[in-house]
Amino acid sequence: MSKKNEKTANTSVASRSAVRWDNIKRNWYMFSRNKISVVGFVAVILIILVAIFQQYIAPYPEHSSAYTNFSAAKLSPNSQYWLGTDASGRDVLSRIIFSFRGALIMGVGVIMVAAPVGVIMGLLAGYYKGRIVSTIIMRVVDIFLSLPSLVLALAISAIFTPTLFHSMMAITVSWWAWYARLVYGAASSIRNEYYIQSAELIGASRKHIIFREILPNCWFTILTKMTLDMGIVILMGASLSFVGLGAQPPKPDLGTMISDGYKLLPDAWWLTIFPAAAIMLIVLSFNLLGDGIADMLNAKEV
Repeated sequence: MSKKNEKTANTSVASRSAVRWDNIKRNWYMFSRNKISVVGFVAVILIILVAIFQQYIAPYPEHSSAYTNFSAAKLSPNSQYWLGTDASGRDVLSRIIFSFRGALIMGVGVIMVAAPVGVIMGLLAGYYKGRIVSTIIMRVVDIFLSLPSLVLALAISAIFTPTLFHSMMAITVSWWAWYARLVYGAASSIRNEYYIQSAELIGASRKHIIFREILPNCWFTILTKMTLDMGIVILMGASLSFVGLGAQPPKPDLGTMISDGYKLLPDAWWLTIFPAAAIMLIVLSFNLLGDGIADMLNAKEV
């Protein structure tokens, strides 16, 4: 490569990097205009960091397993145990910290499986709208949407051995249809745009039209829903654990902690209040983040 061509290539790379950096700064500016969403973003980052470094943050890491110390059982919040202890003498704060990783694994695992399946089904149904393929897909979607997601997840979880993986699988089965319905509506309207018709006229393949023309124009809607769904999925996972169909003791889980704690109300109130507050914090943080992303993407479309 000549020096002139090399210089041109380097200039092109630098130009693309500058454009990319400008887009990042522009997106952050539009996102940061919503101060509450920034709070949600910071809270989500902190939750993720706590889940990653739980071993170093928790005051008593050994309390995340089958640890017992009945001499310190059911102690109210104090200077040694900030959030009190449970019936086995384990630190509630440490167990909440260790439960964050499982909650995030639940949310990410379900959405990373449900979203692609639902998006592909929705794209196919939207592009082939009016044909037998679209009719079959959307009738199946209607069947799944007619059943309450939590009830369907409970029924599926009850069939298998209660574990975190099986609860994730149960929620995924009941969740993909929401993405299919969402993308179907977007794809149905986009398929009639002039640029789609032009792509068909010049002989573009159906795969190219679906995944290169229609899908990129649905990303904003999909990304917003994925962020908002994180909190809802985590809440559903906690609901399954509450009835004993999620992660099993002694593994710390927010739903299981609430289930064990409510039996001791009102005397040992901290066993229920603090895990419930942790769930509320996670759900609220992701909802605020999702609202900020939605506002940012809507501002870009204007």
